Amino acid sequence: MITGNIHQLHLVPYLPAALREAIEFVKQNITADTSLGKHDICGDDVFVLISNDSTAPQAERRAEFHARYLDIQIVLNGTEGMTFSNLPAGYVDTDWLADKDIAFLAAGEQEKTMIMQAGDFVVFYPGEVHKPLCAVGEPANVRKAVVKMDVSVLPV
Repeated sequence: MITGNIHQLHLVPYLPAALREAIEFVKQNITADTSLGKHDICGDDVFVLISNDSTAPQAERRAEFHARYLDIQIVLNGTEGMTFSNLPAGYVDTDWLADKDIAFLAAGEQEKTMIMQAGDFVVFYPGEVHKPLCAVGEPANVRKAVVKMDVSVLPV
């Protein structure tokens, strides 16, 4: 997991170049007028999903992880609680890894929560358990960009 702010990338000099380029794409091409849905950056290898969602109490959100794609979750507008776990996934109740590259579980082990505001980003690599869209106080609307990057395109 890597976290930072898209306007302060100099504070994360260790951010891999491919991730930095994807964040720069979002900064330069995604605006308040960008339509919801999928936007290609590099075909199915790298793309961004734009959404307007509502947060919900943490207890109502499900944790997730991926096998093929990493997530760069970027808050464009609003405030979102994001839980994460440094431990492997426990009991998986929905396994769609083969078809949709996502598996769900009730919660991660020893979850920790960070508060994300406009401009903040977090990178979750495959296998890293996270629970997005947790309310900070009352449920609220959040506009976000989630870059999906096939880890096979990253240099080893």
